[in-house]
Amino acid sequence: MILYETLRLYSLVILIARRIERKVRLGKYEFPANINVAIPPLALHRNPDIWGQDAHLFNPERFAQGLAKATDNNTMMSFLGFGFGPRTCVGFNLRLMRPR
Repeated sequence: MILYETLRLYSLVILIARRIERKVRLGKYEFPANINVAIPPLALHRNPDIWGQDAHLFNPERFAQGLAKATDNNTMMSFLGFGFGPRTCVGFNLRLMRPR
């Protein structure tokens, strides 16, 4: 819990860049094919609409029930501490072994 909350508030990267290869609809937004998008984890991790009004505070208890239930809207994609999906950071598994 403490590691997740630390990564949420003090992200290791300032920007995640991805290329969209085909037309994608994400909620009310539609992205054309062949464009680059930039995802700023720090802005996402400190957004009060996602994490609640205490988004700027260090509160490891928000991860007590796991990643999926840590946010106000129960979305795992709101936490990008090590990225997400097939391009997850290689240090993802090391994160739990190292502090022990």
